Amino acid sequence: MTIDEFSRPEEYISPLDKHLGSVIRQWAEEDVMPYRRRFDEDWKEHKIIEPAFKKLMADLGLQMCLFPEEVGGWGLGHSNYTATISYRMFEEIGRADTAMAVAFGVTFWPLTTITVEPHVNIRLCKEFAPMFNTDKPCFSALAMTEPQGGADIENIDLLKGRTIQTTAVLDGDEWVINGHKLWPTNTGGVADLLGVACTTRSGSDDPNDFALIFVPSTTKGVTQGGPYEKAGMAADKNSDIWFEDVRVPGWYRAAGPGDDARCFEEIISWGQMGSSAFLTGAMMNLYEILYKFCSEKTYNKKPLKENDAIAALLGRIAGDLDICRVIGYQIARMIDRPDIYGGRGSRQVISKIRNFKEFIADRAVEDFGKAMDILGFYGADRAWDIEKHWRDIKIIQLWMGGKQLCQMEAARYFFDCKSL
Repeated sequence: MTIDEFSRPEEYISPLDKHLGSVIRQWAEEDVMPYRRRFDEDWKEHKIIEPAFKKLMADLGLQMCLFPEEVGGWGLGHSNYTATISYRMFEEIGRADTAMAVAFGVTFWPLTTITVEPHVNIRLCKEFAPMFNTDKPCFSALAMTEPQGGADIENIDLLKGRTIQTTAVLDGDEWVINGHKLWPTNTGGVADLLGVACTTRSGSDDPNDFALIFVPSTTKGVTQGGPYEKAGMAADKNSDIWFEDVRVPGWYRAAGPGDDARCFEEIISWGQMGSSAFLTGAMMNLYEILYKFCSEKTYNKKPLKENDAIAALLGRIAGDLDICRVIGYQIARMIDRPDIYGGRGSRQVISKIRNFKEFIADRAVEDFGKAMDILGFYGADRAWDIEKHWRDIKIIQLWMGGKQLCQMEAARYFFDCKSL
């Protein structure tokens, strides 16, 4: 039995799925999995991590996949399978290392607002494509979380951006940006391009005053701090970004008044989809590790998996993965087909996708805990890689508002709550 036995809705899998999935799986098994135990010590320098990123993003050309063909990209943003293909890529990378999957996925996160239909901004695509069309890995960051409010910015349905303190003021034909962002993936000196969530009028809850503005990281006035050392996620650098009278052209705004807010609402759905893929990828590797351990280790002269108590846990873990994988691909399909399910940033879609992500995250955290119990002291042994995934996936459960915001969004929609 292999990880490919676990269910997914084959009737709407992308025609590109098999080929792209096999390419990334080969990369993962050759360039990441043999070395990932050393990644924790490489959290600051990325000397071991960066060569694997170079092959994935630059050598294989994946960092250009969303851009339109006319600027040298693959045109994936025009596809009816954008999210479904992305889910497969994120899942395969997450199987090897969830932090690498996060850094890779977040590179596309702000770019969805200018490269994916119906929001293609060809002028900005032409402006930024050369940055990514290179033989070096190129990263983006979505700068949204702020020190004073945490996930308030992502709580768009209730707060509508009124707590944002990073400001953008139009001075002639330039935006002048001031503020402080905390924790964005691919900061700490990694990101080449920043998508910055701003307000054009402090304290406003008018969607027209929400702005998503692109800022090249080398722009004067942009300062990135050093990376934080976290419990896990070593291949994903997180830091502070300060903006001090940062000036960029006025047309670096993603879509414009009102449309930026709508794009940002869609970003929530994209982020939950990616998170779910990172988790099911890690769960697939958990299955592989458990299969090997419980087949080789014995109890009472029989393979450990033949013990009733152990088999019951293994069956539950396999069942969770089977269910979670189907749910994850359903998230991707909902994003790919707004004509069927509703707008990607609509209240019903965001609420349902948050529900799905919370369920998958809970199952993953619970199942890795069960696996640690099954392996005993081997579970804490870095040679078995369980503890690495165990630390990483907890962080995935916590971000984007964690369990609480997922539950609040679901309650608002399904129970018509007014004050959450």
